[in-house]
Amino acid sequence: MKQLLLLGLVLCLCTAYAQKAPKDWQHLDPQQDGYPGLRTQKAYDGPLKGKKSTTVVVAVLDSGVDAQHEDLKDVMWINPGEIPGNGIDDDGNGYVDDVHGWNFLGGKNGQNVSGDNLEIVRIYRQLHARFQNANPDQLSTADKKDYKKYKEYEATIAQKRKEASQNLELYSQVAEAFEALAKSFDKDLNQVTLEDIKKLKSSKPSVQRAARVAISLMEEGDQTFGELKVDIDEYVQSLRSKVDYQYNIDFNPRNIIGDNYNDLNERFYGNNDVRGPDASHGTHVAGIIAAVRHNGIGMDGVADNVRIMSVRTVPDGDEHDKDVANAIIYAVDNGATIINMSFGKGESPHKSAVDRAVRYAAKHDVLLVHAAGNDGKENTLNNNFPNRSFLKKGLFGPKYAPNWIEVGALNWRGGENLAAEFSNYSSKYVDIFAPGTAIYSTYPDNTYRRNDGTSMAAPTVAGAAAVLRAYFPKLTAVQVKDILMRSAAKQSGNTIIPGGSDSVPFSKLSISGGILDLEAAVRLAQQTKGKKKPTQSNTQLGASAAKKKTGSIVVP
Repeated sequence: MKQLLLLGLVLCLCTAYAQKAPKDWQHLDPQQDGYPGLRTQKAYDGPLKGKKSTTVVVAVLDSGVDAQHEDLKDVMWINPGEIPGNGIDDDGNGYVDDVHGWNFLGGKNGQNVSGDNLEIVRIYRQLHARFQNANPDQLSTADKKDYKKYKEYEATIAQKRKEASQNLELYSQVAEAFEALAKSFDKDLNQVTLEDIKKLKSSKPSVQRAARVAISLMEEGDQTFGELKVDIDEYVQSLRSKVDYQYNIDFNPRNIIGDNYNDLNERFYGNNDVRGPDASHGTHVAGIIAAVRHNGIGMDGVADNVRIMSVRTVPDGDEHDKDVANAIIYAVDNGATIINMSFGKGESPHKSAVDRAVRYAAKHDVLLVHAAGNDGKENTLNNNFPNRSFLKKGLFGPKYAPNWIEVGALNWRGGENLAAEFSNYSSKYVDIFAPGTAIYSTYPDNTYRRNDGTSMAAPTVAGAAAVLRAYFPKLTAVQVKDILMRSAAKQSGNTIIPGGSDSVPFSKLSISGGILDLEAAVRLAQQTKGKKKPTQSNTQLGASAAKKKTGSIVVP
């Protein structure tokens, strides 16, 4: 029975990754090719043909980026004010040797944070310090409210960690079986064919079971055996992270960084390791935006005149509000005009710090592109952070950042499956949908693979925004957002609502009611009068944007 359960589990895990979509489907034409892409090449062959562009810097706030990747090394931002490796802050911006960006998850000795808690665990730890010896009957009304949250968080964390531990035990056996199967072949696992596995003779029951699962999955999709094995290994690692880091109340890696975490005005900490211990997610995001187009290797990014600034902000766990705020400020000060943020969480205890940074970005005409999240839920102002709303309300209600665009994910299958089943949505707080399933992009060490998520949809929009800012440099961040929204291809049909089974009008899932259309956006940009003067190339702004080291920002 346990063997059958393991087979069922791995089938559920990997069937979702059995991909049949074209590797470049995000660039295709919905009408001509049958996939809900953004018509990238049509934009370049049509309204952009023969038009000159200026270089745009896009900051990728993420887990890190492999700056030496074959498809990214030529498009990495290089700080012209820094002399690499001399251990000196040559440009005086407060960050030593920040050649390709900065790492807010590192210490001065070169160490890096890899795994970290979820925000619920950090909040619980603070509540535990207050209430571990408390008598609930003697608490004030306000404290009783916090005490209730404390007990709810305690139960949630314990249950989540227990579930992860149980699944880790099961899937570790699956991974071990696939490892044994892999050792049966004396060649690159990506070269192992379906016929190789069918012909394999083994007396080991675990290898036989793994072979049956691999055969079933490889017959369903176009994944190689090597890719299947990576999926299983990464899932096991994600479960181990939940147990060891994310839901572990006794784990706190912040001492590695050495900052005063309670000082939200502290900006100058970290190191210059923009890759970090696991740059998989950030490298994939960077490739979607800017992998070199038409170089005959790998894949093509959306934008053709971009420099990627890597700002390491997101650990294997929830990002810290302080790091997010400082990453935004760093990106703005060093010349980025677009910031991609493919991360999110359900709590934001220091939202005011992030709000100040968002206002700072707005003041400096920087567009913020944020992934809506992968919970299959309707976003509100209180269940998904960071978001466009400010804590400080105006006379007539909430105030919102005008330079913010929130992105949901499209499924390559289209039709009633047009909205990705995992994507968050909202007719009030999600702006637009873009390709976000089976996206083939760069991975560390000159490799490539497919990933799913609004994390992939956001950089597709960031890439489109970069095209507009490169070819139409007089457009403001707010104008670029407006153009992307107004040019979105409206969808009249229904889709299965993410996280559910009901069929609803796709137009009800976002503010624009449509999907990203780069060609239409370029044509609309041609008709739009810019509001600002063109500035110097952003590749030259690294040293000049932040001449002096300052302790905090001031935003009206």
